Amino acid sequence: MKKTASDPKRDRHIPTKTEQLERARSFRDGTTLTTDQGIPIPHTDDSLRGGTRGPTLLEDFHFREKLTRFDHERIPERVVHARGSGAHGYFQVYESLDELTCADFLCNPGLKTPVFVRFSTVQGPRGSADTVRDVRGFATKFYTAQGNFDLVGNNMPVFFIQDGIKFPDVVHAVKPEPHHEMPTGASAHDTFWDFVSLVPETAHMVMWVMSDRAIPRSYRMMEGFGVHTFKLVNARGDVKLCKFHWKPLLGAHSLVWDEAQVLAGKDPDFHRRDLWEAIDCGHFPEYELGLQVIDEKDELAYGFDLLDPTKLLPEEVVPVRRIGKLTLDRNPDNFFAETEQVAFCVQNLVPGIDVTNDPLLQARLFSYLDTQLTRLGGPNFAELPINRAVAPVHNHQQDGFGQQDVPTMRANYHPNSIDGGCPFLAGMQQGFVHRPQRVEGEKTRVRPESFRDFFTQARMFLESQSPPERAHMVEAFRFEIGKVVRHAIRERVIRMFMNVDVEFALDIARGLGLEDVARRSWAPADPADKKPGATKPSPALSLENQPKTSIKSRVVAILAADGVDADALSGIKGMLAAAGAKGEVIAPHAGSIKAADGSLFPVDKSLLVASSVLYDAVYVPSGAASVAELATHVDAIDFLRQAFRHVKTIGASGDGASLLSASGIPPTPRDGATLPGIVVTSAAADSFAPFIAAMTQHRHWARQARAPR
Repeated sequence: MKKTASDPKRDRHIPTKTEQLERARSFRDGTTLTTDQGIPIPHTDDSLRGGTRGPTLLEDFHFREKLTRFDHERIPERVVHARGSGAHGYFQVYESLDELTCADFLCNPGLKTPVFVRFSTVQGPRGSADTVRDVRGFATKFYTAQGNFDLVGNNMPVFFIQDGIKFPDVVHAVKPEPHHEMPTGASAHDTFWDFVSLVPETAHMVMWVMSDRAIPRSYRMMEGFGVHTFKLVNARGDVKLCKFHWKPLLGAHSLVWDEAQVLAGKDPDFHRRDLWEAIDCGHFPEYELGLQVIDEKDELAYGFDLLDPTKLLPEEVVPVRRIGKLTLDRNPDNFFAETEQVAFCVQNLVPGIDVTNDPLLQARLFSYLDTQLTRLGGPNFAELPINRAVAPVHNHQQDGFGQQDVPTMRANYHPNSIDGGCPFLAGMQQGFVHRPQRVEGEKTRVRPESFRDFFTQARMFLESQSPPERAHMVEAFRFEIGKVVRHAIRERVIRMFMNVDVEFALDIARGLGLEDVARRSWAPADPADKKPGATKPSPALSLENQPKTSIKSRVVAILAADGVDADALSGIKGMLAAAGAKGEVIAPHAGSIKAADGSLFPVDKSLLVASSVLYDAVYVPSGAASVAELATHVDAIDFLRQAFRHVKTIGASGDGASLLSASGIPPTPRDGATLPGIVVTSAAADSFAPFIAAMTQHRHWARQARAPR
C-alpha cells in the first residue's frame, strides 16, 4: 500500500488555551528542575568546583547551560548595563609597582596608557533614566603594550550573590516582572524582594543599594570598585592578593531621592549629559586608582573569606594605597561605534594581574566572552576599533562573522614550517603565565563554610552611616517594600533584616504598618548561618566623610530678571568661574536681560525649561526690579522651595534675600547663620566666599526636616 506523506502543518498539534493553562499549572505544582535536555538538577545554587574553595570546573554542564542561556537572552541590547555613557582618557601610575606586578602600565611612571571607560546603570534598558536607584557600572579598558586589560567593576564593592551560577536568578528577579514587563529601571517590586527575602547572602549588597550610593550625583562623583579579590604577580613570580578601588578627586556625593525621581522626568539623560558637558568644557573627570594589597596567607585572616564577593575589606583594616590617576579628557566621536560596541571581558588580563577562585569571578570569566558572541555578531568583536588592542595581534584564529582583517599567512596552525614557525610562542618572561597553584579536594557543589556569615558586614555598613544617611536608608526600604504587593514577602524582608539590626528593621516596619507582625514572627537566623559578629564602623563607607574642599565643575542657577544689579551678577559669575564652577542665568524669558545700569546679560535658560534639580546650588543677586519681577513668577518660587527641600546651598545678595522670604525660606542674618546653607551677602565682589564655602559641603542635612512655610 502506498504510504501517504504527512503534512507537518496538519499533524502538528497546537495546544488549546486550556492545555496551555494546565501545562503552566503543572509547572507550578511540583515539577522537577531540569536542564534543557530534561536532566533533573538537584542543586542550582553553587557551581561545581575542585575543592570547597577551588576553581569552577568546565565540566559543570548545568552551570554552562544556565549561563549561556542567560547571556543570549537579549539581542542586541546588553542584558544588564544596557544604559551607559562612555569617555576616552588615559591612566598614569605615580611610581613603579614592580615589587608587586610585572604589568608594564603599572611599572612605568612615564607612560600614559590610553583607556576607555563606560559607566552604566544595571537594571534598566537603554531607554531608561540615568537617576534611578540602582547599582552603577564602572568598567575601564586599558589599552596596554602587553594587551588589553579590562577592570570591570561597579560603584559598590560587593555584590548580591556569592556564586555566579545564581547570576541569572538575581537579574531575572530584579528585571521587570515577566507577565507585564514592569517596572522599568526599578527594583521596587515583588520578584526582586521575594528573591532577597529568600537569599540571605544578598543582605549586605541590598544595604548598599538602599543607601545614597545608589543615587550618585554624577559619574564624576562616584567611587568604583573591582569587587573581587585579584592577584598581582611580579617578575619573580611572587604573588599578592589585591582589591581595586577608584577614588574620584571630586569626592563621592549623592542625589536626594526626591530629586532623583524628579530628574528622571525633567532630564532622564542627566548623568550622560553631565559627563559629556564636563569633558566638553575642560572639567576633566579624575580618579585615583587605589590598591588594597594582602598576603596570600591572610586570605582568611580578617574574619571572612576574601574569595566571598559579598564581603569588603575595610579601608581602616587595610588602607587603600593610591597608585595612579585616571583622567577622562575626550568624548566619543560616535555613541554606537564606541560606547555601545565596546566589549568588556573579565578574562582580558595582562601579565602581572591574575584571577582568584572567587566563584562569582570564575563565572564572569566565562559569561562575558559568551555574551559578546551574540551581542556583537560573532567571535571577531575584538577587531572593532573601540576593542582593538594597541599591542600587536598575531594568532591562527580565522574567519567567522565580522572578520575585519585579510590574513596573508599561508599556515593557519601551530606548529608550522611553511611560515617559518610564525607566530612564535612568547617566552615565559613575556607571556601570560598561569602561576602554579595547588588544587585539591573532591568535586562538590558545597558552599564554603567561610562564606556563611551573611549579616555582619551588612551591620557594619549600617553602623558606618551618619544619622541622615541611615534615615535615607529607612526611607528607601519603606519606598521599595511599600511597592511590594504580596504581604508575605514584605514580612519576610523585615524579618530578614532584623538579623542585621532589630531596631533598624522595626523602624522600616513602622512605616509599613508591620511592626507588630515583625515582633511576633521574628526568630534569629537559621543556626547554620553564622550570627552577626562584633562590628566596628568603617568611616570610609559614609559619604559624609568624603572630601569636601572644592566646587570644581559644579553648576549654579542664578535667578535674575530685568533690573538685576550688574555688579552682583558679574561678581557671583566671576567668583564661581574662579573656583572652577559655572553660573547659569535663569530668567523669566529666554534671550537676554537688561541690568539696572542698562547692560545686557545673556540668559542660559528660561524658568519654563529650567529646574532646581539640574543645579547644585541657587543664587539670587540683588536688584529691586529683578527681585520684584521674580516674586510674581510661581516657577521662581517653586525653584527656590525645591532647592531648599533638597538641602542645597541657597545664596542671595542685598535685596535678593526678599525673594527667599517670599518663598518661605528664612534668610540668614549677616551676623550668624540660623539655617545651614542659607547665605546672604552684600553685592561686593569679595563677599561671595561664604556662599562658595557652603557649596563645598554639597548638602546641608541638618535642615532636612525643615520645609518652607
